[in-house]
Amino acid sequence: MSFNIANTGLNAITEQLNAISNNIANSGTVGYKSMRAEFAAMYADSQAMGVGVSNVSQSISRGGSLMAGSSNLDLAISGNGFFTVRDNEGNTVYTRAGYFGTDNDGFLTNNLGMKLQGYPVDANGVLQVGTISDLQIKSGSIPAKATDSLDFVANIDARATLPERADFDPEDPKSYNNTYTTQVYDSLGREHSLSQYFVKKEDNTWEVYYYLDGNALNKDAPTQMTFTSQGVLQEPADKVNLTADIGGAAGLNIALDYSGTSQYGSEFSVTKNNASGYAAGEKNGEQIDEDGSVYATYSNGQRMLQGQLVLANFTNPNGLASSNGTSWTATTASGTALLAAPGSGLSGTIQSGALEGSNVDLSGELVGLMTAQRNYQANTKIISTNDSMMNALFQAL
Repeated sequence: MSFNIANTGLNAITEQLNAISNNIANSGTVGYKSMRAEFAAMYADSQAMGVGVSNVSQSISRGGSLMAGSSNLDLAISGNGFFTVRDNEGNTVYTRAGYFGTDNDGFLTNNLGMKLQGYPVDANGVLQVGTISDLQIKSGSIPAKATDSLDFVANIDARATLPERADFDPEDPKSYNNTYTTQVYDSLGREHSLSQYFVKKEDNTWEVYYYLDGNALNKDAPTQMTFTSQGVLQEPADKVNLTADIGGAAGLNIALDYSGTSQYGSEFSVTKNNASGYAAGEKNGEQIDEDGSVYATYSNGQRMLQGQLVLANFTNPNGLASSNGTSWTATTASGTALLAAPGSGLSGTIQSGALEGSNVDLSGELVGLMTAQRNYQANTKIISTNDSMMNALFQAL
């Protein structure tokens, strides 16, 4: 019987050594979760029969440390959740290994060729929340967009005096108090300069003249700008519509919003100057935000939404079935995947340009390796001792 018990010990420790060796070998594998051999005593009724390995589990819910990646499509999850990917056969797999890139068709895939899942966008770039599909970053260029709005917030100096020259002339700085130029675009993506000239008329009252590329837009009808005695903008109460004919392109029609502009006793300063519109641009990269939003970036500084990846959470992550050391499938023990955008619910956030390393504790594994070796030696000693006893017994007969 001792031979059999010692043999079960050797078999169990061999499995433990395999798990420890696998952990050490994968200590540098991105997204790997350490394995552990779980022992259980074996009995036949009340008779001890030795030891066996009841399960080899992985510490799936314990995260690894984050490290810098080599690409902005290398992704790490800070917090809970798993990337959801799908293989060519349609099987859904969950992983923390964030090696991602694009294939020839622009689909986001991991290093095993599985496609990252998330919310797609429609033809108008609107996110289709509730629909899960393969995420794809489309190639090509982005067309020019004409400027149609300008949000402008400034402080007009209440200490200013009337200009020396009574009649306005953009060529003479003595005929106005302040000026500011904003770059705008026509429908062909060509850049134009929109200049505003602020002229004080009396206390709390100003006139604003507009010039596009040096050509007057409203010289005979300047915008009247008035402030209350507390320096709050009173007029214009609505947006100012500026129109201009552009040769070879559609006419410009810009809604200029002065909301938030003030008049206090400090220097003229502009705190907001946001004009819509941009020139045409070619795709030059990809970008993924903390909330999982996927963008294509363009040479004109713009970016276009391509979709949003989703993260999966489980009631019992440790109940997932291992596909390999870095990916898993759902089981009845884990529960159904709960999909959500990063940063919402129980899901963590996304860190672009980073990777989650293995959660293997090398020091602990080395100690476990030495302990397992001692246990292995102890079981072999039992077999050796039993063999000596049996030889002595046979010699005595």
